Amino acid sequence: MRLGASIGKADPAAVKQRARQLEDAGIDIVWVAELYGFDAASLMGFLAAVTTRVQIGSSILPFYSRSPALLAMTAAGVDALSGGRCILGIGASGPQVIEGFHGIPFDSPVGRVEELISICRTIWRREPLVHEGRHYHVPLPAGQGLGLGKPLKLIDHPVRPSIPVYVAATGPRNVTGAARIADGWIPIFFWPERAKQVWGDALAAGLRERDPALGPLEIVASTTVAITDDADEAASLRDSLRPQLALYIGGMGAREMNFYNDLACRYGLDGPAGHIQELYLAGRKDEAAAAVPTELVEGTTMIGPAGLVRDRIAAYREAGVTVLNIRPVGHDPTRDIATVRDMVA
Repeated sequence: MRLGASIGKADPAAVKQRARQLEDAGIDIVWVAELYGFDAASLMGFLAAVTTRVQIGSSILPFYSRSPALLAMTAAGVDALSGGRCILGIGASGPQVIEGFHGIPFDSPVGRVEELISICRTIWRREPLVHEGRHYHVPLPAGQGLGLGKPLKLIDHPVRPSIPVYVAATGPRNVTGAARIADGWIPIFFWPERAKQVWGDALAAGLRERDPALGPLEIVASTTVAITDDADEAASLRDSLRPQLALYIGGMGAREMNFYNDLACRYGLDGPAGHIQELYLAGRKDEAAAAVPTELVEGTTMIGPAGLVRDRIAAYREAGVTVLNIRPVGHDPTRDIATVRDMVA
């Protein structure tokens, strides 16, 4: 099991310091997020210059706002700058961001992922790009545009002919597709004891059709960690996570389309999920946070004595997790990272 951590966003000096601290502490992958603020690719390039060992992953680059060719070019560029350390993490984001910020229809995410991964791999092999799919046509077919497009191949020579592609997915069809064609899968709010009931069938369906040449599927799970023997401190730290869970379950998306609320329901929390959403959309955010079930907070975190953390790591490993992203929130994050690193070694 490898360890990952999100880099966050701050001024360049702070990013540089944090990246080097994470690298020195034994983190294997640093991840850069992209919502609707600064882009992730710029920060990934910066990280390539200030680190020497860690892999640099996007978690995630929304694919609706970029052409498949641009995704391939971006990953190849970061890979070259970092000496072969890029992981291209992609995902659909959500309709509120894609349609509300980028002005692009949010349609057919499963089919698009399959096609764009195929296009990226063609580009990295430096083959002339010809793709006729349901969602992407390269070059543009006759009757579209000026009719002057022709098959091109990447000018630069990539450091690697294949760059790992990880797909963020929660829905069954998306997860099946990721297990079948991607190098890795990035779920959210991964609850190891209940992961199988939510994603087991979808993963198995994709793995049955997986090309052995791709190698084993990497599974990336994120969790918050704090090692403490103080029960009150542990409870306080767990409570501090409730507002974020309430935001996602209650307000991240429309009432009729909220992927995170759907996930909570599939975890068996239908009643609380509906209640959280009603409270959050009514503007009662503190009450929504208080309504987040304790079992969900405890199931998706590792906060408590060292023995508890060790048991939680074993649960993630048993659930198939190969990359554990940790967010230390205790009073000594460097120590906690080192302890977790030793536990997973």
